[in-house]
Order: sequence, then C-alpha cells, then structure tokens
Amino acid sequence: EVQLVESGGGLVQAGGSLRLSCAGSGFRFGDYDIGWFRQAPGKDRERVSCIKTWTNSTDHAKFVKGRFTITADSAKNTFHLQMNNLTSEDTAVYYCAAVDGYCTGAYHWGKGIQVTVSS
Repeated sequence: EVQLVESGGGLVQAGGSLRLSCAGSGFRFGDYDIGWFRQAPGKDRERVSCIKTWTNSTDHAKFVKGRFTITADSAKNTFHLQMNNLTSEDTAVYYCAAVDGYCTGAYHWGKGIQVTVSS
C-alpha cells in the first residue's frame, strides 16, 4: 500500500521559514514523480512545486517566486519542501502527492498538514 506522510508544518511568523517533509512507503523511489499542493480555506487546491525523481528536474508555481525549494532523498524515499520568506497568503493545508510526469494527475495523496503564517 502506497503511503505518503507529511510532517514539519505548524505556525510561523511572516518572513519565516518551514521545511515540510513527505515520507513515502509502499513504492520504490522513482516509481512516481512527487508534487506538493496546497488548499487554503475557501479556495481550490493548487499545485505548488513538483520534482521528477529520475532527473531531479523541478517546477514551481508562479506564486513561489524563488522562495521554495523541492528536493528528493532517494536513500530515504523522502521528499522535502523548503519554504522561505513566508507570507500570510501561504497559509493552507499542504499535501504531498505521487503524481504523473506532468504533475497534473495524482495517483496517491498524503493526508495533508497545516501551515499557518501569522502576519
């Protein structure tokens, strides 16, 4: 059974940083590409960042503006999202997902983790 478990969320002040982690199990590193998504209250879920696990190629939504970095640890089958210079607009539930090569279709989702940025 594929499982994705997020950790590292919480409350941070505007301008601060958080590092989210996603521990994968039930699949081999490289079976899927990985994406981070988020959903703010009253809004649709949106894509944040994606990584192609074979090439380490990454892609970010425009609103990231160089603040976030997505990485993959093949030895631990774990994926990270380093988020810097956070603003209140980054407040959302963040989800890790095993995705297709276009990072548009998700095969498996984590349960999500809350990130709250206080202004």
